[in-house]
Amino acid sequence: MADLALDLAEFITASPTPYHAVAETVRRLTAAGFAEQPETGEWNTGVGGRYQVRDGTVLAWWQRGGPAPLRIFAAHTDSPTLKVKPLPDTGAGGWRQIAVEVYGGALWNSWLDRDLGLAGRLVRYDGSTLLVNVARPLLRVPQLAIHLDRSVNNEGLRLDAQQHLLPIWGLGAAADGDLLGFLAGEVDVDPDEIAAHDLVVHDLTPPARLGGEKELLAAPRLDNLASAHAGITALLDAAAREPSVVPVFVGFDHEEIGSGTATGAAGPLLETVLTRLAGGFDARARLFATSRCLSVDVTHAAHPNYLGHHDPTHRSLPNRGPAMKVNANQRYATDAPGAAAWQRACRAAGVPTQYFVGKNTVPCGTTVGPIVATRLGIRTVDVGIPVLSMHSARELCGVADPAHLAAAAAEFLTDPS
Repeated sequence: MADLALDLAEFITASPTPYHAVAETVRRLTAAGFAEQPETGEWNTGVGGRYQVRDGTVLAWWQRGGPAPLRIFAAHTDSPTLKVKPLPDTGAGGWRQIAVEVYGGALWNSWLDRDLGLAGRLVRYDGSTLLVNVARPLLRVPQLAIHLDRSVNNEGLRLDAQQHLLPIWGLGAAADGDLLGFLAGEVDVDPDEIAAHDLVVHDLTPPARLGGEKELLAAPRLDNLASAHAGITALLDAAAREPSVVPVFVGFDHEEIGSGTATGAAGPLLETVLTRLAGGFDARARLFATSRCLSVDVTHAAHPNYLGHHDPTHRSLPNRGPAMKVNANQRYATDAPGAAAWQRACRAAGVPTQYFVGKNTVPCGTTVGPIVATRLGIRTVDVGIPVLSMHSARELCGVADPAHLAAAAAEFLTDPS
Protein backbone atom coordinates (compact mmCIF):
# COMPACT_ATOMS: atom_id res chain seq x y z
CA MET A 1 0.00 0.00 0.00
CA ALA A 2 2.80 2.41 0.86
CA ASP A 3 4.50 1.61 -2.45
CA LEU A 4 1.42 2.63 -4.43
CA ALA A 5 1.11 5.82 -2.36
CA LEU A 6 4.73 6.59 -3.26
CA ASP A 7 3.99 5.94 -6.92
CA LEU A 8 0.98 8.27 -6.65
CA ALA A 9 3.27 10.95 -5.19
CA GLU A 10 5.60 10.57 -8.16
CA PHE A 11 2.66 10.76 -10.57
CA ILE A 12 1.40 13.94 -8.93
CA THR A 13 4.83 15.58 -9.00
CA ALA A 14 5.14 14.79 -12.71
CA SER A 15 1.66 16.22 -13.40
CA PRO A 16 1.36 19.91 -12.46
CA THR A 17 -1.22 20.42 -15.26
CA PRO A 18 -3.67 18.23 -17.18
CA TYR A 19 -1.28 18.27 -20.15
CA HIS A 20 1.53 16.90 -18.01
CA ALA A 21 -0.82 14.33 -16.46
CA VAL A 22 -1.70 13.13 -19.96
CA ALA A 23 1.98 12.96 -20.93
CA GLU A 24 2.82 10.93 -17.82
CA THR A 25 -0.16 8.64 -18.48
CA VAL A 26 0.99 8.07 -22.05
CA ARG A 27 4.50 7.29 -20.81
CA ARG A 28 3.14 4.61 -18.52
CA LEU A 29 0.79 3.17 -21.13
CA THR A 30 3.52 3.04 -23.77
CA ALA A 31 5.85 1.26 -21.36
CA ALA A 32 3.12 -1.35 -20.88
CA GLY A 33 2.81 -1.93 -24.64
CA PHE A 34 -0.21 0.27 -25.41
CA ALA A 35 -0.24 1.90 -28.85
CA GLU A 36 -1.75 5.22 -29.91
CA GLN A 37 -5.06 5.29 -31.73
CA PRO A 38 -5.04 8.72 -33.43
CA GLU A 39 -8.42 10.41 -33.76
CA THR A 40 -7.80 10.95 -37.47
CA GLY A 41 -6.30 7.51 -38.13
CA GLU A 42 -7.86 4.26 -39.26
CA TRP A 43 -9.52 2.42 -36.39
CA ASN A 44 -7.44 -0.52 -35.17
CA THR A 45 -9.61 -3.53 -34.32
CA GLY A 46 -6.77 -5.84 -33.30
CA VAL A 47 -6.30 -7.32 -29.84
CA GLY A 48 -4.31 -5.13 -27.47
CA GLY A 49 -4.07 -1.87 -25.59
CA ARG A 50 -4.80 1.47 -27.24
CA TYR A 51 -4.89 5.10 -26.13
CA GLN A 52 -6.11 8.38 -27.55
CA VAL A 53 -5.18 11.92 -26.54
CA ARG A 54 -6.68 15.31 -27.09
CA ASP A 55 -5.17 18.19 -25.12
CA GLY A 56 -5.72 17.52 -21.39
CA THR A 57 -7.91 14.45 -21.89
CA VAL A 58 -6.71 10.87 -22.35
CA LEU A 59 -8.63 7.67 -23.08
CA ALA A 60 -7.17 4.17 -22.95
CA TRP A 61 -8.61 0.69 -23.35
CA TRP A 62 -7.76 -2.94 -23.88
CA GLN A 63 -9.76 -4.66 -26.59
CA ARG A 64 -10.27 -8.30 -27.51
CA GLY A 65 -10.65 -7.66 -31.22
CA GLY A 66 -14.44 -7.48 -31.21
CA PRO A 67 -17.30 -5.84 -29.29
CA ALA A 68 -17.78 -6.89 -25.67
CA PRO A 69 -19.43 -5.28 -22.63
CA LEU A 70 -17.60 -2.15 -21.51
CA ARG A 71 -16.27 -1.49 -18.03
CA ILE A 72 -15.33 2.17 -17.75
CA PHE A 73 -13.29 4.06 -15.16
CA ALA A 74 -13.95 7.81 -15.50
CA ALA A 75 -11.88 10.44 -13.67
CA HIS A 76 -10.53 13.90 -14.43
CA THR A 77 -7.09 15.44 -14.84
CA ASP A 78 -7.69 19.06 -13.83
CA SER A 79 -7.56 20.67 -10.38
CA PRO A 80 -8.57 24.10 -9.00
CA THR A 81 -5.76 26.61 -9.41
CA LEU A 82 -4.84 30.09 -10.64
CA LYS A 83 -4.59 30.38 -14.42
CA VAL A 84 -2.44 32.96 -16.20
CA LYS A 85 -4.33 35.46 -18.33
CA PRO A 86 -3.46 35.91 -22.06
CA LEU A 87 -1.55 39.15 -21.34
CA PRO A 88 0.33 38.05 -18.24
CA ASP A 89 2.57 40.98 -17.33
CA THR A 90 1.25 43.41 -14.75
CA GLY A 91 2.35 44.97 -11.47
CA ALA A 92 2.02 47.85 -9.01
CA GLY A 93 4.07 49.80 -6.51
CA GLY A 94 7.43 48.73 -7.90
CA TRP A 95 6.59 45.00 -8.04
CA ARG A 96 6.37 42.83 -11.13
CA GLN A 97 3.31 40.57 -11.00
CA ILE A 98 1.42 38.03 -13.10
CA ALA A 99 -2.22 38.51 -14.09
CA VAL A 100 -4.25 35.43 -13.16
CA GLU A 101 -7.86 34.31 -12.87
CA VAL A 102 -9.30 31.62 -10.64
CA TYR A 103 -9.81 28.23 -12.30
CA GLY A 104 -12.53 26.16 -10.64
CA GLY A 105 -13.67 26.31 -7.04
CA ALA A 106 -10.28 26.94 -5.48
CA LEU A 107 -9.86 27.76 -1.79
CA TRP A 108 -8.23 31.11 -2.44
CA ASN A 109 -6.53 31.52 0.91
CA SER A 110 -4.67 28.21 0.46
CA TRP A 111 -2.58 29.77 -2.31
CA LEU A 112 -1.23 32.55 -0.09
CA ASP A 113 2.42 32.65 1.03
CA ARG A 114 3.44 29.53 -0.88
CA ASP A 115 6.40 29.04 -3.17
CA LEU A 116 4.77 28.52 -6.55
CA GLY A 117 5.97 27.16 -9.85
CA LEU A 118 4.43 27.70 -13.26
CA ALA A 119 3.51 25.04 -15.80
CA GLY A 120 1.40 24.41 -18.86
CA ARG A 121 1.77 24.53 -22.61
CA LEU A 122 3.10 27.02 -25.12
CA VAL A 123 1.70 26.90 -28.65
CA ARG A 124 3.78 28.19 -31.55
CA TYR A 125 2.48 29.87 -34.68
CA ASP A 126 2.90 26.62 -36.60
CA GLY A 127 0.49 24.92 -34.17
CA SER A 128 3.10 22.78 -32.42
CA THR A 129 2.90 22.54 -28.64
CA LEU A 130 5.64 22.63 -26.02
CA LEU A 131 5.13 21.59 -22.41
CA VAL A 132 6.80 23.81 -19.85
CA ASN A 133 7.25 23.28 -16.12
CA VAL A 134 9.14 25.72 -13.94
CA ALA A 135 9.40 23.43 -10.91
CA ARG A 136 11.34 25.87 -8.71
CA PRO A 137 10.24 28.88 -6.67
CA LEU A 138 9.14 31.56 -9.11
CA LEU A 139 5.93 33.12 -7.81
CA ARG A 140 4.31 34.02 -4.51
CA VAL A 141 0.92 35.50 -3.51
CA PRO A 142 1.80 37.49 -0.38
CA GLN A 143 -0.59 38.12 2.50
CA LEU A 144 -1.01 41.49 4.14
CA ALA A 145 0.82 41.68 7.47
CA ILE A 146 -1.40 41.53 10.54
CA HIS A 147 0.02 44.88 11.66
CA LEU A 148 -1.79 46.44 8.69
CA ASP A 149 -5.06 44.58 9.23
CA ARG A 150 -5.50 43.78 12.92
CA SER A 151 -9.11 42.67 12.43
CA VAL A 152 -8.26 39.71 10.20
CA ASN A 153 -8.20 37.05 12.93
CA ASN A 154 -11.52 38.15 14.44
CA GLU A 155 -13.46 39.20 11.38
CA GLY A 156 -12.02 36.75 8.86
CA LEU A 157 -9.84 37.03 5.80
CA ARG A 158 -11.59 38.63 2.84
CA LEU A 159 -9.99 38.32 -0.56
CA ASP A 160 -10.81 40.02 -3.83
CA ALA A 161 -9.84 37.67 -6.65
CA GLN A 162 -8.99 40.55 -8.98
CA GLN A 163 -6.85 42.48 -6.49
CA HIS A 164 -5.43 40.10 -3.89
CA LEU A 165 -4.44 36.94 -5.78
CA LEU A 166 -1.87 38.36 -8.19
CA PRO A 167 1.48 36.59 -7.68
CA ILE A 168 4.68 38.59 -7.51
CA TRP A 169 7.76 37.42 -9.39
CA GLY A 170 10.21 40.27 -9.06
CA LEU A 171 10.87 43.96 -8.69
CA GLY A 172 10.46 46.66 -11.30
CA ALA A 173 7.81 48.31 -13.43
CA ALA A 174 5.05 46.25 -14.95
CA ALA A 175 6.34 47.20 -18.39
CA ASP A 176 9.63 45.50 -17.54
CA GLY A 177 7.95 42.13 -17.14
CA ASP A 178 8.34 39.53 -19.87
CA LEU A 179 6.92 36.25 -18.61
CA LEU A 180 6.59 34.67 -22.04
CA GLY A 181 10.17 35.60 -22.87
CA PHE A 182 11.27 34.00 -19.61
CA LEU A 183 9.34 30.81 -20.38
CA ALA A 184 10.65 30.71 -23.93
CA GLY A 185 14.12 30.60 -22.43
CA GLU A 186 13.06 27.67 -20.24
CA VAL A 187 12.20 25.55 -23.30
CA ASP A 188 14.85 27.05 -25.62
CA VAL A 189 12.50 28.52 -28.19
CA ASP A 190 12.35 31.94 -29.85
CA PRO A 191 9.79 34.00 -27.88
CA ASP A 192 8.57 35.54 -31.14
CA GLU A 193 7.36 32.06 -32.14
CA ILE A 194 4.94 31.77 -29.20
CA ALA A 195 1.39 32.50 -30.35
CA ALA A 196 -0.62 31.44 -27.28
CA HIS A 197 -0.40 29.66 -23.94
CA ASP A 198 -2.29 27.75 -21.26
CA LEU A 199 -0.42 28.22 -17.96
CA VAL A 200 -1.27 27.65 -14.30
CA VAL A 201 0.56 28.07 -11.00
CA HIS A 202 1.33 25.01 -8.87
CA ASP A 203 2.44 24.41 -5.30
CA LEU A 204 6.05 23.25 -5.01
CA THR A 205 5.87 21.55 -1.62
CA PRO A 206 6.46 17.87 -2.43
CA PRO A 207 4.02 15.15 -1.36
CA ALA A 208 4.78 13.78 2.11
CA ARG A 209 3.58 11.12 4.52
CA LEU A 210 2.57 12.40 7.93
CA GLY A 211 1.06 11.24 11.19
CA GLY A 212 2.44 9.25 14.10
CA GLU A 213 2.38 6.08 11.99
CA LYS A 214 2.83 7.88 8.66
CA GLU A 215 -0.68 6.77 7.79
CA LEU A 216 -1.62 9.95 5.89
CA LEU A 217 -0.47 11.47 2.59
CA ALA A 218 -0.38 15.23 2.05
CA ALA A 219 -0.08 16.37 -1.56
CA PRO A 220 -1.35 18.87 -4.11
CA ARG A 221 -3.94 17.86 -6.69
CA LEU A 222 -5.21 14.72 -4.93
CA ASP A 223 -8.48 15.94 -6.41
CA ASN A 224 -8.40 14.26 -8.79
CA LEU A 225 -5.01 12.84 -9.71
CA ALA A 226 -5.41 10.25 -6.94
CA SER A 227 -8.33 8.85 -8.94
CA ALA A 228 -6.62 9.15 -12.34
CA HIS A 229 -3.55 7.32 -11.02
CA ALA A 230 -5.71 4.53 -9.59
CA GLY A 231 -7.56 4.24 -12.90
CA ILE A 232 -4.37 3.86 -14.92
CA THR A 233 -3.03 1.33 -12.42
CA ALA A 234 -6.29 -0.63 -12.53
CA LEU A 235 -6.44 -0.57 -16.34
CA LEU A 236 -2.93 -2.00 -16.66
CA ASP A 237 -3.81 -4.69 -14.12
CA ALA A 238 -7.04 -5.47 -15.97
CA ALA A 239 -5.33 -5.64 -19.37
CA ALA A 240 -2.81 -8.14 -18.06
CA ARG A 241 -5.72 -10.47 -17.22
CA GLU A 242 -7.06 -10.32 -20.81
CA PRO A 243 -10.67 -10.17 -19.60
CA SER A 244 -13.81 -11.11 -21.53
CA VAL A 245 -15.01 -7.50 -21.17
CA VAL A 246 -13.38 -4.31 -22.48
CA PRO A 247 -11.81 -2.20 -19.71
CA VAL A 248 -11.67 1.54 -20.47
CA PHE A 249 -10.01 4.45 -18.68
CA VAL A 250 -10.82 8.10 -19.35
CA GLY A 251 -9.29 11.13 -17.66
CA PHE A 252 -11.32 14.18 -18.67
CA ASP A 253 -10.16 17.78 -18.53
CA HIS A 254 -12.38 20.64 -17.32
CA GLU A 255 -14.42 18.79 -14.68
CA GLU A 256 -13.68 21.55 -12.17
CA ILE A 257 -15.39 24.12 -14.40
CA GLY A 258 -18.45 22.09 -15.36
CA SER A 259 -17.23 19.67 -18.10
CA GLY A 260 -18.99 21.60 -20.86
CA THR A 261 -16.08 21.64 -23.33
CA ALA A 262 -14.84 19.64 -26.31
CA THR A 263 -12.50 17.70 -24.01
CA GLY A 264 -14.82 17.57 -21.00
CA ALA A 265 -17.22 14.82 -19.95
CA ALA A 266 -20.10 16.62 -21.69
CA GLY A 267 -18.13 16.58 -24.94
CA PRO A 268 -18.10 13.81 -27.58
CA LEU A 269 -14.75 12.08 -27.02
CA LEU A 270 -15.83 9.18 -24.80
CA GLU A 271 -19.03 8.60 -26.74
CA THR A 272 -17.11 8.42 -30.01
CA VAL A 273 -14.58 5.89 -28.72
CA LEU A 274 -17.21 3.71 -27.04
CA THR A 275 -19.39 3.76 -30.15
CA ARG A 276 -16.48 2.50 -32.22
CA LEU A 277 -15.67 -0.16 -29.64
CA ALA A 278 -19.31 -1.25 -29.80
CA GLY A 279 -19.10 -1.76 -33.56
CA GLY A 280 -20.96 1.36 -34.63
CA PHE A 281 -23.98 3.46 -33.75
CA ASP A 282 -26.58 0.81 -34.60
CA ALA A 283 -24.86 -1.78 -32.39
CA ARG A 284 -24.10 0.36 -29.40
CA ALA A 285 -27.52 0.42 -27.69
CA ARG A 286 -27.41 -3.29 -26.89
CA LEU A 287 -23.77 -3.14 -25.76
CA PHE A 288 -24.25 -0.01 -23.64
CA ALA A 289 -27.13 -1.76 -21.86
CA THR A 290 -24.68 -4.43 -20.64
CA SER A 291 -21.91 -1.96 -19.76
CA ARG A 292 -21.04 -0.14 -16.52
CA CYS A 293 -19.12 2.97 -15.55
CA LEU A 294 -17.21 3.75 -12.37
CA SER A 295 -17.11 7.52 -11.88
CA VAL A 296 -14.20 8.19 -9.55
CA ASP A 297 -13.58 11.48 -7.78
CA VAL A 298 -12.41 12.20 -4.24
CA THR A 299 -15.00 12.63 -1.53
CA HIS A 300 -15.12 14.51 1.77
CA ALA A 301 -13.51 12.90 4.79
CA ALA A 302 -15.24 13.75 8.06
CA HIS A 303 -13.56 16.91 9.36
CA PRO A 304 -12.95 16.67 13.13
CA ASN A 305 -13.21 20.44 13.58
CA TYR A 306 -16.45 20.73 11.59
CA LEU A 307 -18.41 17.53 12.23
CA GLY A 308 -21.63 19.52 12.11
CA HIS A 309 -21.17 19.85 8.35
CA HIS A 310 -21.46 16.07 7.85
CA ASP A 311 -24.32 13.58 7.99
CA PRO A 312 -23.84 11.78 11.33
CA THR A 313 -24.45 8.28 9.94
CA HIS A 314 -22.70 8.54 6.57
CA ARG A 315 -19.29 9.97 7.40
CA SER A 316 -16.24 8.62 5.59
CA LEU A 317 -12.69 8.39 6.95
CA PRO A 318 -9.27 7.75 5.36
CA ASN A 319 -7.84 4.22 5.18
CA ARG A 320 -11.26 2.61 5.47
CA GLY A 321 -11.60 2.13 1.75
CA PRO A 322 -13.15 4.17 -1.07
CA ALA A 323 -16.61 5.54 -0.35
CA MET A 324 -19.67 5.11 -2.51
CA LYS A 325 -21.20 8.53 -3.10
CA VAL A 326 -24.99 8.65 -2.96
CA ASN A 327 -27.39 11.55 -3.52
CA ALA A 328 -31.17 11.33 -3.86
CA ASN A 329 -31.18 14.12 -6.46
CA GLN A 330 -28.60 12.30 -8.60
CA ARG A 331 -25.77 14.74 -8.10
CA TYR A 332 -24.00 11.41 -7.85
CA ALA A 333 -25.13 8.66 -10.24
CA THR A 334 -25.06 5.72 -7.80
CA ASP A 335 -28.14 3.49 -7.67
CA ALA A 336 -28.68 0.11 -5.98
CA PRO A 337 -27.57 -2.11 -8.92
CA GLY A 338 -24.47 0.04 -9.39
CA ALA A 339 -23.73 -0.09 -5.68
CA ALA A 340 -24.04 -3.90 -5.80
CA ALA A 341 -21.50 -4.06 -8.65
CA TRP A 342 -19.07 -1.96 -6.61
CA GLN A 343 -19.65 -4.06 -3.48
CA ARG A 344 -18.93 -7.17 -5.55
CA ALA A 345 -15.68 -5.67 -6.82
CA CYS A 346 -14.57 -4.70 -3.31
CA ARG A 347 -15.37 -8.18 -1.98
CA ALA A 348 -13.39 -9.81 -4.80
CA ALA A 349 -10.42 -7.52 -4.08
CA GLY A 350 -10.64 -7.90 -0.30
CA VAL A 351 -11.03 -4.13 0.00
CA PRO A 352 -13.19 -2.27 2.55
CA THR A 353 -15.71 0.27 1.36
CA GLN A 354 -17.97 2.86 2.99
CA TYR A 355 -20.68 5.37 2.11
CA PHE A 356 -20.68 9.13 1.73
CA VAL A 357 -24.01 10.93 1.79
CA GLY A 358 -24.13 14.67 2.32
CA LYS A 359 -25.94 16.32 5.19
CA ASN A 360 -29.46 17.32 4.14
CA THR A 361 -28.76 20.99 4.86
CA VAL A 362 -25.35 21.08 3.11
CA PRO A 363 -25.64 20.77 -0.70
CA CYS A 364 -23.10 18.38 -2.22
CA GLY A 365 -21.02 18.80 -5.35
CA THR A 366 -21.22 16.59 -8.41
CA THR A 367 -18.95 14.58 -10.72
CA VAL A 368 -18.61 13.37 -14.29
CA GLY A 369 -20.81 10.40 -13.33
CA PRO A 370 -24.25 11.94 -13.94
CA ILE A 371 -22.97 13.41 -17.22
CA VAL A 372 -21.74 10.06 -18.53
CA ALA A 373 -24.93 8.32 -17.38
CA THR A 374 -27.13 10.96 -19.02
CA ARG A 375 -25.23 11.12 -22.31
CA LEU A 376 -24.78 7.39 -22.81
CA GLY A 377 -27.41 5.62 -20.71
CA ILE A 378 -24.69 3.47 -19.13
CA ARG A 379 -25.28 2.47 -15.51
CA THR A 380 -22.84 4.47 -13.39
CA VAL A 381 -21.71 4.33 -9.77
CA ASP A 382 -19.84 7.19 -8.07
CA VAL A 383 -17.00 6.39 -5.68
CA GLY A 384 -13.92 8.14 -4.30
CA ILE A 385 -11.32 8.09 -1.57
CA PRO A 386 -11.94 10.44 1.39
CA VAL A 387 -9.79 13.57 1.62
CA LEU A 388 -9.56 16.62 3.86
CA SER A 389 -9.02 20.16 2.54
CA MET A 390 -10.63 19.43 -0.83
CA HIS A 391 -9.88 22.18 -3.38
CA SER A 392 -7.03 23.50 -1.27
CA ALA A 393 -3.60 23.94 -2.81
CA ARG A 394 -2.66 20.95 -0.65
CA GLU A 395 -4.97 18.09 0.36
CA LEU A 396 -4.81 15.07 2.68
CA CYS A 397 -5.77 11.40 2.22
CA GLY A 398 -4.99 8.01 3.75
CA VAL A 399 -1.86 6.15 2.64
CA ALA A 400 -3.77 2.86 2.21
CA ASP A 401 -6.65 4.21 0.11
CA PRO A 402 -4.88 4.59 -3.29
CA ALA A 403 -4.11 0.85 -3.20
CA HIS A 404 -7.63 0.03 -2.00
CA LEU A 405 -9.10 2.02 -4.89
CA ALA A 406 -6.83 0.56 -7.56
CA ALA A 407 -7.43 -3.03 -6.42
CA ALA A 408 -11.22 -2.71 -6.34
CA ALA A 409 -11.25 -0.82 -9.65
CA ALA A 410 -9.27 -3.62 -11.34
CA GLU A 411 -11.97 -6.06 -10.25
CA PHE A 412 -14.69 -3.71 -11.52
CA LEU A 413 -12.94 -3.40 -14.90
CA THR A 414 -12.74 -7.18 -15.36
CA ASP A 415 -16.11 -8.23 -13.90
CA PRO A 416 -18.12 -10.08 -16.56
CA SER A 417 -21.32 -10.28 -14.45
